[in-house]
This record gives sequence, structure tokens and C-alpha cells, in this order.
Amino acid sequence: MGKSETRTETARVARTPKKASATPSRPARRPASAKAQAPYHHGALREALLQAAERVLERDGLSGLTLRAVAREAGVSHAAPTHHFGDLTGLLSELAAVGFRQFNAAMAASGDAATTPLARALARPKAYVAYAQAHPGMYGIMFRTERLDYSRPSLHEAAEASFAGLANAVGMMRQEQISGDALTLNQGAAIARAWSMVHGFTMLLLDGRLADILGRLPEGTTAERLLEAMLTAPITGKLPGP
Repeated sequence: MGKSETRTETARVARTPKKASATPSRPARRPASAKAQAPYHHGALREALLQAAERVLERDGLSGLTLRAVAREAGVSHAAPTHHFGDLTGLLSELAAVGFRQFNAAMAASGDAATTPLARALARPKAYVAYAQAHPGMYGIMFRTERLDYSRPSLHEAAEASFAGLANAVGMMRQEQISGDALTLNQGAAIARAWSMVHGFTMLLLDGRLADILGRLPEGTTAERLLEAMLTAPITGKLPGP
């Protein structure tokens, strides 16, 4: 074979595609740690959905809280919230239970830094308002009874614990033991009065309805100072300060 033929044959071989191997290559094996790195391993999806629901609620309000919105926020399938909570009422009820547990923890810790009886008496109402200001969406659904299912054990237990904390705080102020199961009329009135005052104040504050009153008070008067004046007036018989 001459040099010309040799070059022609070499070019033909270069242009001819190689045959595929008869044995297909195996797909790469997933690392052993891949499962452990999954975002919702070991049943944590339910907790992740509740955290996503809280974010949606605080960002978009109750009207924006839907099962699909929660699924998108958590980055999971649209069926996941339904699987864990049934429907929107179920999700709201479990989210309200989370809110009550957060609220109860804040109330329990509120008196730790108080050094006087008056400071301890004011600590819980201040913590009540502070929680609502920090978590207005959560606070809002905690008291939307028409949207909640109190037959769910988690919500029932958390709400009962919240009431027991309130009754205990009122009992300490009255220097008597109050049982949440059976109240005297005076005890019930004391609990309702305390709750109505702080809850009403909180709702007015969240709705911006106290701005007019605060604007008429001496410069620098805060909502917390106004709350203190409301709470201490019945104790001392007069408003504190000038």
C-alpha cells in the first residue's frame, strides 16, 4: 500500500464512529449520607410545615394562609399539608396550639427578672402584649375560635394551660388558690376583668387605635407606660406619677 492509500485509510478510520460498549455503564451510586441530608428526615416534615405556616401567616396574614401556600413555602408537594393536617381548619388549629405553647412559655418566663411584688404583677401583662406585638398573626388566630377545632388534643391542652396560667396569676394577686375547674363568681369576675383589660388593650394597640390617645399624652409616653398606668390604678387608687 502506497503512502497515498495509507493516508486515505487512516482518514476513513478516524471518521468511523466507535461502537458503543456492549455492557452499559452502571449509574453512579448515591453517597451513603444522601438520605441523612434529606431536609425532612425522620418525620420532621410536620414540624417544617408548621414553621412554614407561621412564616406565611406573619408575612401574608390569615387571608394568605392556604394549604398550597404552606406547601410552596416548605418546598414540598401540595398534598403534604393535607396528609398531616387534613384541611385548613386542622392546620390552623395545630398552628394555634404552637402559638399557645409559645405564649405560655413567654408568660412563665416573664417574672424571672422581677425584683418586687409590683414588678411581678406587671410582668405577665407586659409579656402578654409583647408576644402579641412580636407575633401578631399567631396571636390573632389563637383567639379566632370560629376557625379552630378545639377537639384536637394539642390545641385543647395548650389553651387550657394558658387559662390555668392566667387563673394562677390572678390567684397570686388575690392571695388565694384558684382552681380552674370550679370558680366562685368573684374569682371568675377577677379573671375576666384582668383578661378583658389586657386583651382589649392588646387588640387596640395592634389595630393602631391607641395612637390618638398616645398622641395626647406627655411626649415620650409609650404604650407600655400607658398599660402600667391602667394596671396600677386599681391597686393604688390613683394613677402613678404626675
